[in-house]
Amino acid sequence: MTDRARGEASGVVGNERLTALTGAVVLVLSVAEIATVPTLGSLMVAHFFVGVLLAGPVVAKTASTGWRFIRYYSWDPAYRRKGPPRPLLRVIAPLLVASTFTLIGSGIALAVTGPAPEILVRVHVVSFLAWLATLAMHVFAYVRRVPRLIADDWRRTVLQKRGKPERSRRRMRLAANIAALALAGIPAVLLLPTAASWEGWRGQAVTGPGVLAVVVCIVTAVAVLLKRR
Repeated sequence: MTDRARGEASGVVGNERLTALTGAVVLVLSVAEIATVPTLGSLMVAHFFVGVLLAGPVVAKTASTGWRFIRYYSWDPAYRRKGPPRPLLRVIAPLLVASTFTLIGSGIALAVTGPAPEILVRVHVVSFLAWLATLAMHVFAYVRRVPRLIADDWRRTVLQKRGKPERSRRRMRLAANIAALALAGIPAVLLLPTAASWEGWRGQAVTGPGVLAVVVCIVTAVAVLLKRR
């Protein structure tokens, strides 16, 4: 393999590992955010903080996957060899991105305006259900690969074999995630006082037909993915 080909392959691997690390951060924060939903009345401050904090890692992960998308469809040889995601995941991806940004955007808007704009509350609830369904499918498809990718990036023996440049790239991937969290942490802290306007709110619960639709979507997608495997 030539130096150029080796460098291109390293770039693909680095992109995949950055996506895995940011994806793990997004997943942890997403689980924390979902955990606040059943008891929003008492956990509204945590719900606000984690929701805004999510914006940083989400932007980082979207940038990482977007880079792969651009390189693949611009016929970059290394990314073409890596290949595209499975068809179902390519369909889910734009829905996941759209629902995620709608969820976070409407949540930040509600933090600023308070619970008065009913349309914003409805958009937030609907986008949450869409996000929950697509996130579950996405996690199911990648949850087995992500720990391995992260472990490979941190395994000492692998780093020793690959030398200083690889250690430097690993630090850059870690720094990108820390920077994303730090940048999102500033507005997350600044918006905390706005949670007071939601005290005593008993708005729409995420139950009923919406949850049933989410469960049906998840079960269907899992069945399709299992069948393809």
